[in-house]
Amino acid sequence: MSYSMIERSTVPLTKEDFASDQMVRWCPGCGSHAILATLQSIFPRIGYKRENFCVVSGIGCASRFPYYVNTFGFHGIHGRATPIATGVSVSNRKLSVWVIAGDGDLMAIGGNHFLHTIRRNVDLNILLFNNQIYGLTKGQYSPTTPFGQVTKTSPYGTIEKPFDVGKLVLAAQGNFYARVVDNNTKLMGDVMYEAAKHDGTSVIEILQNCVIFNDGAHKAIADRATAPDRQLILKHGEPMIFGKDNNKGIRLGSRGLEVVTIGENGITEKDILVHDAQQQDAGLHNMLADMHWPDYPIALGVIRSVPSPTYDELLEKQMIDAKATSNIKCVDDILNSGDTWEI
Repeated sequence: MSYSMIERSTVPLTKEDFASDQMVRWCPGCGSHAILATLQSIFPRIGYKRENFCVVSGIGCASRFPYYVNTFGFHGIHGRATPIATGVSVSNRKLSVWVIAGDGDLMAIGGNHFLHTIRRNVDLNILLFNNQIYGLTKGQYSPTTPFGQVTKTSPYGTIEKPFDVGKLVLAAQGNFYARVVDNNTKLMGDVMYEAAKHDGTSVIEILQNCVIFNDGAHKAIADRATAPDRQLILKHGEPMIFGKDNNKGIRLGSRGLEVVTIGENGITEKDILVHDAQQQDAGLHNMLADMHWPDYPIALGVIRSVPSPTYDELLEKQMIDAKATSNIKCVDDILNSGDTWEI
């Protein structure tokens, strides 16, 4: 259902209204704490009644999320958060549905469901906690673990190429993809708000730190001291400029995207690409999603946000049309339809 159509709260709500009475049982320093606090702060800003939110999870550290948010929730089984959430979304379009899952839960055992949820454009929001490891089961490599990394299940280094979340989402015909780092709660909150307003499947990849089994996985781009030179914060309609001196930018050259310095070699701000998150063609969005340090700054923020009919609304229209044209109006009509016999 459209963002503007879900019933809104008639009384002001606060972050505290969305905090449950359950003790949060994540490791001290885990990035999940920041994600939880941010979502609890954004729900009041979105403005729905508490009973119009539903949080669905699978299995993993992230799956504890529904217990910590004072809304409706469903703790599912491993890899099945997205089909459960699909059922919730389709059966009750008055709900804002949020899927919480880790990279292993969504992209390994739940990979098929993940892809088809995106392809169908079901009206729900997916928060993908990407710490590049299996945390709850104590440090096995996941589908996003970098090639060659030593883990408990790859003592000599992984020999599998990792999934790139953004490219996978866009390949599945995703209409909304964003990427954030867990230590930038302001950007994270703004992106969550944009996802809530988007009709259809939104995917937010959150680069999250696991302090126990993969500490520092994203340090190269998350470190606050070097972040300005290694992060490109995208804003729709604004030039792709970054750097601690705000003098670096991205332009489209003959061989793809290029990092340039404004003021050198005749480069001016007019040469810098302006971000268009709403562009239908996903070619440039793919290139942005594929930018990685040290060759490029990593692109953060909303990379793609394109309106498209949702699975939910198309299914509802089919049901309305079928009811309007069907000769069967009740159970008696079904029982007396077709060939009948008297015995």
